[in-house]
Amino acid sequence: MADTSLGTPDQLRDPDYTPPLAKAVPLGIQHVLAMFVSNVTPAIIVCGAAGFGFGSNSPDFPEMIYMIQMSMFFAGVATLFQTIGIGPVGARLPIVQGTSFAFIPIMIPLVAGKGVEAMSVLMGGVLVGGLFHACLALFIGRIRFALPPLVTGLVVTMIGLALVQVGIQYAAGGVPAIGTEDYGSLRNWFVAGVVIVVTLALKFFTRGMLSVSAVLLGLLAGYAVAFLLGMVSFANVGQAATVALPDPFHYGLSFSFAAILGFCLMAFVSAVETVGDVSGVTKGGAGREATDREITGATYADGFGTAISGVFGALPNTSFSQNVGLIAMTGVMSRHVVTIGAVFLILCGLMPKVGALISTVPIEVLGGGVIVMFGMVVAAGISMLSDVEWNRRNMVIFAIALSLGLGLQLEPGALQHVPETAQVLLTSGILPAAVIAIVLNLALPEELAAEATEEVSGGLSGHGAGLKRRDTA
Repeated sequence: MADTSLGTPDQLRDPDYTPPLAKAVPLGIQHVLAMFVSNVTPAIIVCGAAGFGFGSNSPDFPEMIYMIQMSMFFAGVATLFQTIGIGPVGARLPIVQGTSFAFIPIMIPLVAGKGVEAMSVLMGGVLVGGLFHACLALFIGRIRFALPPLVTGLVVTMIGLALVQVGIQYAAGGVPAIGTEDYGSLRNWFVAGVVIVVTLALKFFTRGMLSVSAVLLGLLAGYAVAFLLGMVSFANVGQAATVALPDPFHYGLSFSFAAILGFCLMAFVSAVETVGDVSGVTKGGAGREATDREITGATYADGFGTAISGVFGALPNTSFSQNVGLIAMTGVMSRHVVTIGAVFLILCGLMPKVGALISTVPIEVLGGGVIVMFGMVVAAGISMLSDVEWNRRNMVIFAIALSLGLGLQLEPGALQHVPETAQVLLTSGILPAAVIAIVLNLALPEELAAEATEEVSGGLSGHGAGLKRRDTA
């Protein structure tokens, strides 16, 4: 229910309306709190995969602080592209941009164990992928037919499945700690468990902002417990600079076919996700469908926001779905409220001490939050798949795409004789699954949908149909 003290119902549905400043500022910061953890987590994961950032004694530790800093700064910049806009760029809607989880399964194989040196290849992929993403705005409406819920639901589910291992490893003590005596200790799991329990309690037994910020508050609870257990060190916070500007070509730029192809293919998924978020904003906040101009502008902003991030050493950006839900909850459609949140993110990104403070969060604490977040990604994918009509054709498409995609991710050694570029792409899991699903969905005739499914489901489909009939009788 919208707060009528913020304005009339018509004003609250108007993206150009600005609520009183005393209420607009906390509403803007509320948007930042809802997305803050999800925004900085990909940077920490990528740094960990590359083999730097964990432990203040690491010579590459400042690089993790820089990437966290840039995650905040360019999330704010990309959000301004959406809310204020430049020419055709931007939806002029309250859309919050942030670092995308979807690209993590692509980025991890590119940087795994290669240190800072691998970041130039990553940034080259981010830049080209972002520009390609922006080009999709020219015909985004015409490619949506190739990405029905069967494909998008599978892709989102695969993203979550590709990342749940990271959450378990972090909760047990972190990837670099594997094989050490402390890895998987009761202390580590206790701290991660506190995060999970507090997050679930707040999510399901509270309302309003407490529920929306459940993950953030769960992390703070785990952080407090870790501090009491002596797991937190503030040594690097005092050493970090007070203010630092973004550094162009911080990691340099180099280009590899695997990185470019991977980022361009994932741009399709990110573009469709943004279309869905734009539609969610207009339906939840204004009770209408999104216009073609809004969808095109949002896609442009997505792409150019990502491309600029790559130049300065940040990761790909996309629209954040949790903030779409926040708009529906508050009933405030004002894009200027989100602009205030974007400015707050930019200010945080200019202060390395903020990044250094985030880096003090023990990996076990982050692991608890990541388990919840990535589990929710899987759940979101399954929710999207619930819209699919599970006939024989769709079951075959899903089965083959999931089996090959997840199988190659779990057993990368099966591709040891394949060229390195192909290994990087195929072992991500998500790319082969997405490509197979898209191709089969376009190639297999719809006539298969009318045939019985008994032979591929072992009779389960008939049993499910019977259950459905009983439920609706």
